[in-house]
Order: sequence, then structure tokens, then C-alpha cells
Amino acid sequence: MGMVLTNATLYTADQDVPTADTVVIEDGVITYVGDADSWVDDGHLPVYDLGGRCVVPGFVDSHTHPSMVSQSFWHVRLPWTTDVDEILRFIREYAEAHPPEEVPFLYFEYYPSATFQNGPPTKELLDTAVSDRPCLCQDFSEHEHWVNSKMLEMMEITRDTADPVPGLEMFVRDENGEPTGLLRELVHLHFVDRLYEKIGWTPPQQLTAERVGQFFRFMTEHGVTAVFEALVDDDEILKAVVELDRRDELNVYYEGALRFRGLEDLPGTIRRLKRYHAEYSSAHVGMNTLKLFLDGTNESGNSAVLAPTCSHASGSHLGDIGLDVDELTECLLSCNGEGVDVHVHLVGDRAFRVACDAVEAARATLLADDGRWTIQVTLAHCELVDPADAHRPAELGIMVNWTAHWAGGYFGEGAKKHLGDERWNRMYRFNEMVGSGAVLALSSDVVTAYELHRANPLLGMQIAGTRVDPEYPLDPAVYPGSVRPTADATLSRELLFNGYTINGARQMRLADRMGSLTVGKVANATVLSQDLFAVPADSLGEIKVDAVLFEGKVVAGSL
Repeated sequence: MGMVLTNATLYTADQDVPTADTVVIEDGVITYVGDADSWVDDGHLPVYDLGGRCVVPGFVDSHTHPSMVSQSFWHVRLPWTTDVDEILRFIREYAEAHPPEEVPFLYFEYYPSATFQNGPPTKELLDTAVSDRPCLCQDFSEHEHWVNSKMLEMMEITRDTADPVPGLEMFVRDENGEPTGLLRELVHLHFVDRLYEKIGWTPPQQLTAERVGQFFRFMTEHGVTAVFEALVDDDEILKAVVELDRRDELNVYYEGALRFRGLEDLPGTIRRLKRYHAEYSSAHVGMNTLKLFLDGTNESGNSAVLAPTCSHASGSHLGDIGLDVDELTECLLSCNGEGVDVHVHLVGDRAFRVACDAVEAARATLLADDGRWTIQVTLAHCELVDPADAHRPAELGIMVNWTAHWAGGYFGEGAKKHLGDERWNRMYRFNEMVGSGAVLALSSDVVTAYELHRANPLLGMQIAGTRVDPEYPLDPAVYPGSVRPTADATLSRELLFNGYTINGARQMRLADRMGSLTVGKVANATVLSQDLFAVPADSLGEIKVDAVLFEGKVVAGSL
């Protein structure tokens, strides 16, 4: 069983045979890549003449969130505006039209990160729109949440409630220590079950195969054949993924990561990871990575930075960081001893340096003891990097993961008030790191159904290749062409292509099986309506996926 695809424009992501016009697939595996003139047709396989269409390896999304997207289908979309009165009016009118017996908990997304320029939102302000039930509004960065008094009350949050991770997972407080109604990161998830118990209701977000299947169908239809889930809460998602795989409806290679917060919870998290790996891993499903949030976000002003933020009253605030170099070094050594990879969220230049210092220290400790460094450390986002540190991922064997569709105006100027113009203008620079030899993987990091359409790798390529966001453009009167500074930070077509194929596979430790159109690898391939390397960069998102092959089987579109 197999097929021949010929008269095609093949980009293989294989340095030995970078381009070809014919690929032969037998029993789900690639058995020939090259020119049609060198292939002998013995007539035992069906032949598809693609009429010159473009064929690339199946795309890899190496940092995304199927669980969170699948759990968000019930959220209510806010109007896209920074007008607080308009936001409050929408919430008030929605609450009036949907009484508590119909919607006992109101969850709205998103308000733009630049909405509250003159001071953070408060519970009292949200109370003016809805006070008869708990209400949560999600900031566009996904790292802040604005809640009303009723939600804090039902979660039993008071001035005496300890923050799970001070400076990161925390309740913003006033001068008296009282929670203001602004939440950082996902702190509410530690307490929200109390709320659900009081209202006698839970949201429709169980991770069933049917609900999760919506996410994976979208990915398949857009050419994605491998997914790394960057935050797995428990094994509910794994049960759903395994069930989809059993039904032959998964059609991706799936890898997931469990979160740890520090040395205290690390041993238990490693034990749970190994248990999940033993119970759920298969040819298509794996669990061998831990996730760490090292700092917050630039837009929230709690990223860890080398020079003081511009917005803090003290004038000396360097943001917030979850672990120092010594503790992170110990964590990395423990993970290396257990053979567990580490995926680190970081956005500030101090967080980047701390992560690099910890990897360097851990490797040096092992070398001194004649040990072996075997794990893979991936630094995700890396939005602000001191130029003096750009060479370090290559030297230390660290992989870098960047969310391509953030490269334009997606977050607006939200970080500028905290970082200032100079630092804001040098965010999102990766060419220097790649130039020094670093491996760059690209991903979508979508966390909600609101933005699922932006998981299309071709849209991500367009935005990272132009620094222009077609949906959220920067003001062209301030930024000519709506290009996010600086224009020379756009990524080349080769980096975009490799980032969504072979480099993503490398990050997921799948490069021996997929990520390129190479003889001996599984036949994961995407047929495109136009030539990926020929269209202008600002048209990449308009390319259509005509067909998707997963292990040699057409799972979307047609040939």
C-alpha cells in the first residue's frame, strides 16, 4: 500500500536532497526522494501527478495548548476595544440577557493589554457591570485576569491568602494587602474549585475525545502532523488523545509536558511524568518533558529584566523571577539524572541569562564529575535577549522556541511602558542567535478557541517573515507599513520553513522519524496550493493546504 507523488515541487528539509520532484511512499514510509527521471515505475503503486504543486514535510507545532483551547469553547468574546466603558457596557448587557440561573459564572476574553494605561483594573470597577455572580475577564496576554468581588469572595480569597508563587502566580494587592481584583498568571486555578462547589456548577470543559478532537482536526486541516503541548495539567487530556489515536482520528505525533515550580515539587512531578509515560505512551503519544515558568510577561511588567523597568514606583524593580541560578541548576541536574527534558517559559533578558547560566553551571558540574549531559533544554519565547547572550544557546546546546505569529503587532505596545523604547525596539530578535548556530523551532502557543485560527503555520510564517500582523496591525502613522521594529528582524523563508518542520521535530526528539522528506522516515507531508518559497512574504498566509498525508495516508483534502 502506498503512492507516488510526482511532477511536484518538493522542499524536503533534508540538506542532502533539499529539492526534488518525486516522492515514493510504501507502507507509510518514504522509500524514494529525487527526480522522476531516476525513478523506475514498476506499476504497483498509484501515481499522482501534482501539476507542479508544492509539497513540504508535515508541519510541526512545537509549543501549543490543545487542552486550554478545548476548555475555552464556552468563553464569551469581548469587543476588541480599549474603551473601558464599552467593555463594561458589553459585560453588563450580556449579564442582563443571561441571568445567573442560565450562566452562573461569566468568563470573558479578551480585553487588550493596553486597555488600562492609567492604572490597573479593580474588582470595584467590574462590580459596576456585574455583581450578582462571579465574573472573570481575561487580558489579551493570557497572563492577567480581572475579576469582580463576588469571584474573590467565592474563592475565599482575602488579604491573608498566600500567593502560590509570589511575584508570578499571585493576587495583585493594594497598600493594605487587600486583593484588588487583578490576578497574575493562572493563580485562580488553585482556588476556583471552591467557587464551583458554591455555585453547584462546573464549566463544560471536560477534555473528551470529541471536544479535543476539534483542536486536532483544525491542526490536521492546516498541515500540522506533530504537536507539543506545553502545559498538561493531568492525564485527562492524555486519555482523550489516546482515544483519538485508537479511533485513527489523532493524525499527529503528540508530546506533552507537566509543570513544576521548583525543587520542592520537582521529585513528585517527575514521578507523575514517568507514570504518565508508562501508562499512555505509544507510537504517536509521548510524555518526557517538564515545563517551568521562569518569569511573567513583558506586557504585565513582571518579566525578569537586567535593567530596571520604567513603570515601577521604586525605580529599581527588575521584574520577577521564579528561580535563581542555583535552584534552577539543581533542578536541571535532577532532571538530567532522571532523563527528563525541560521546557522553560521566559520572556525577559534577565530570565534568559539566568536560564543560560543554570545550564552552563549544570553542565560544568557534570563534567567535573565525569557525568553526561543528556537532556534537552528548550527556552520558549525569549522575547528580550541581551546581545551579549545571543551566542549562548548554540554554545550550550539549548534550543530556542519562538511563537511566530507574535512577531508583528499582536500585543501592541503593551510592553513599551515597562521596557521603554530601546528595549521594546529590540524585542523578538532571533537572527543573531541562529547566526551563531542556535536551532530555532517555531510554534503557535494558542491557548483559546478565540485565537485557534492563528495556529495556521502559514499565517505564523507570514507574520514572522514581515513583522506585520494583518489582524492586529500597529498604527501605520507611527510605524510605516505597520512593521514592528525593527524590520531587519524578519525571519528568512529558510528559517521559517525549517522552524516549522525539521527544527520542531528536533525539539520533540522526533527528527529520526519525521520533520523532513527523507528516505526511511514516515510519510508526513503537506501539499500546498502555491510555492512556499516563491510567493511574497505578505502572501504566505493565503496559501491553502490542498492535502495532508499522515504516515502515507491522506487525512485531509485530496490529491
